[in-house]
Amino acid sequence: MSLFRTELRRLSKRRFTRYMTLLGLLVLAAVVVGVFFTNQKIGAEQLARAERQADQQYQDQVRWSEQERSACEQAKKAGTATDGRYPDDCSVITAPPREQIEAEWSLPSTFNFRETFDETLVPFAAILALVGFVVGASFVGAEWSTGGMMNLLLWRPKRLTVLLTKLAALLTGILAVTLPAAVLWFAGFWAVATFRGSTEKMTSGVWQSFVLTGLRGVALVLVLTTIGFALASLGRHTAMALGGVVALMVVGQFGLGILLSMASVKFAEAWLLPTYALAWMTKTVTLQNWDSCNATYYGECKPETMDITWQQSSVLFSIGVVVILGAALWAMRRRDIS
Repeated sequence: MSLFRTELRRLSKRRFTRYMTLLGLLVLAAVVVGVFFTNQKIGAEQLARAERQADQQYQDQVRWSEQERSACEQAKKAGTATDGRYPDDCSVITAPPREQIEAEWSLPSTFNFRETFDETLVPFAAILALVGFVVGASFVGAEWSTGGMMNLLLWRPKRLTVLLTKLAALLTGILAVTLPAAVLWFAGFWAVATFRGSTEKMTSGVWQSFVLTGLRGVALVLVLTTIGFALASLGRHTAMALGGVVALMVVGQFGLGILLSMASVKFAEAWLLPTYALAWMTKTVTLQNWDSCNATYYGECKPETMDITWQQSSVLFSIGVVVILGAALWAMRRRDIS
């Protein structure tokens, strides 16, 4: 009997795997449904209503400015102290020009597929990465805590082969869920844009960019799944992986962020892992240091910037996977299993 098929079947039969996967898919479905009902398709009626609201805002500004200018003039004549409420010249209190009050400000939210869809791929990858991490940790952690790993090694004594086969079955199962979910995610938001937004200006280049971002999201899911699996194998328990992540994120990342902020370290976000995960998905994250001023020829003061790219993120994630998985394989080979 094939060990790979056996592990794949065991993964699919586990109730925790089914429930966790179902929960993740339900959350994704809830996001799509929520976006559908919070957006509208913009038509002539919505544009006319927005124009009326813009006109009303302009009229309100005119009335307010007239009232304030009159109050200012009366205060000047009476010699009443205004505590700096009014300017020296009351005539400068005027309403903004009508063209500065744009009708677009009053339009309802609408889902533009070209402009917005790439933003939805970040929560998609984050949710499935969390599912993969927890499922991966539970998959091998339960084997250690129940003694199943020791029994399996009596049948298949090649330790590294057993562990890597389990990992391969886990990644295959996660991939079998992630790829169809990604297709449905694309289709769901295309339907949202069709009925509650716009699908205009979709070119082959835009589609290629979306597909590449989606593939990076799938890769992130597989990376987090592998890390969860390796951490649980290192600690011989699911709690090792989950506790390690809680310690890393709460104590390490949150505490480190506070410490760096208190120390006024430039680009403190560059030391935090979520920044690199976001850069991996969005290609580039630009950090800004507002304590530093880069003057321009026009007299503007722009903050100093630092770019975190997806290439830098890929190096960090690759090193992390190699180190953590390598440690798990080394421990599997060296430890006394009894």
